Amino acid sequence: QVQLVESGGGLVQAGGSLRLSCAASGRTFSSYAMGWFRQAPGKEREFVGVITRSGGLTYYEDSVEGRFTISRDNAKNTVYLQMNSLKPEDTAVYCCAARLSFSMATMTRSNEYDYWGQGTQVTVSS
Repeated sequence: QVQLVESGGGLVQAGGSLRLSCAASGRTFSSYAMGWFRQAPGKEREFVGVITRSGGLTYYEDSVEGRFTISRDNAKNTVYLQMNSLKPEDTAVYCCAARLSFSMATMTRSNEYDYWGQGTQVTVSS
């Protein structure tokens, strides 16, 4: 069992930055690939990006590529989402998720993730 708790959300102006954190319980954090998803009001949950167990590889959704960066510190059981050059369309609830089995073919599918955090709100004003 893994429990995930996000933090770092808030209100920021367009062009600004935020760093989200996702703290995980348990001693097997390094066994999980970690993903970030977001859901805007009235829209379906959307894949943002994922980082592999060791942190050696990251993949991003096209609209955030080059602006967002995922990193992890396995010693601290924490994964981060650094968001730069934020746009109003980035406004959403951001959730982290963990999965034991990583596959590039299914990394964007939310139903492939085993554990979820409760989410943190990010609001970008124009």
